Amino acid sequence: MRIRRVALGGGIALVLCVPVVISVAASANPDKLISRGRPAVASSDRGGHPAGQATDADPGTRWESAAGPGTQWVRIDLGAVRTVDRVLLHWGSQYARTYRVQTSTDGANWTDVYVTRSGTGGVEDLKRLGGAGRYVRVLATQRGADSGGYALSEIKAYGPSAAPLPAVSPATGSLAAGLDDPRKKETALELVSSAENSTLAWRHEYGYIEDIGDGRGYTAGLVGFCSGTSDLLAVVEEYTRREPGNPLAAYLPALRTVDGSDSHAGLDPGFPAAWRMAARDPVLQKVQEDERDAMYFRPAVRLAESDGLRALGQFAYFDAAVVHGVSGLRAIRQNALARAESPAQGGDEIAYLNAFLDARVKQMRAEGAHGDTTRVDTAQRLFLRRSNLDLTGPLTWQVYGDRYQIAAS
Repeated sequence: MRIRRVALGGGIALVLCVPVVISVAASANPDKLISRGRPAVASSDRGGHPAGQATDADPGTRWESAAGPGTQWVRIDLGAVRTVDRVLLHWGSQYARTYRVQTSTDGANWTDVYVTRSGTGGVEDLKRLGGAGRYVRVLATQRGADSGGYALSEIKAYGPSAAPLPAVSPATGSLAAGLDDPRKKETALELVSSAENSTLAWRHEYGYIEDIGDGRGYTAGLVGFCSGTSDLLAVVEEYTRREPGNPLAAYLPALRTVDGSDSHAGLDPGFPAAWRMAARDPVLQKVQEDERDAMYFRPAVRLAESDGLRALGQFAYFDAAVVHGVSGLRAIRQNALARAESPAQGGDEIAYLNAFLDARVKQMRAEGAHGDTTRVDTAQRLFLRRSNLDLTGPLTWQVYGDRYQIAAS
């Protein structure tokens, strides 16, 4: 600090403290805008307002989601892993009351850098975020208005101007699709198979059969059709309808007798061998797939869609239907709805799915044969913690101590 004395006359002096160096930018934010013009995708858009209009530097354009309650998102690809210190949001009249700003290195597994349940719309300037990732996402889960969806005219991400780190391969595929999409359905079937058959190769399990001691008799095939719960009987009846005289037809009277019990009466010793032999027949393979879809997959997905759930929630319903039946799924759902609103009711999807998985775990622990809840704890709950509501790959999880992975599609 240099001291200057300025004489004012009459023996009076004014002391001035003058910095040796004066920097106009000393308090300015050194971060640079790193999102302008970057590619963007969204869970939905409508009325000619795609995701890219939120990064085009034109305040007169906007991204606008499909109308209705529930979760929507817009994701920006920064091109490489970057530090993200600040995000500026310009909401339209359709804003989010509950939303998260997130970063990700792979476009599948997300980390929250900002969470609010009291968004006010307008311009929201979010600072000191301390995030890092190739992707930045705004995940909106509850509307601030009673109608419409969500709209953002601008999303501006800021970070240091230093050169970015090496690029990460992007996650591709059908990002926002539900399980009606064949690729997402395949993911769901592999996830179920990891728990039911300890393999992702579910097409190798047509001939699986054993009594696992759960009080349901023989468990067989792709999703564990059981001799004690009517679904194995339904499979053999449909197989016999399509191919009379098959090696399982002779066991239909016994299957009808043991239905509802854990008995093997009339099935031992020949039924397991007959099942394994018949499972080589493409007709029985197709029957298993059709019955799986008719009894479990389609009812679960339709119910999840009516609740406004994305792919992860649809899978959680499907897995519950496989283990507990559709009636059991509905009971678990009712318990969850007593604690949280579904997205279709205007609730936060993440909060609702946590309530659903809590109810699912409680039900599993009440059933002696399903007391091990890792298919929820280290799989479905893991995806939820990572905000991977669309089951976008890469996926990594564990079931019953075994580790599995599905690569980015």
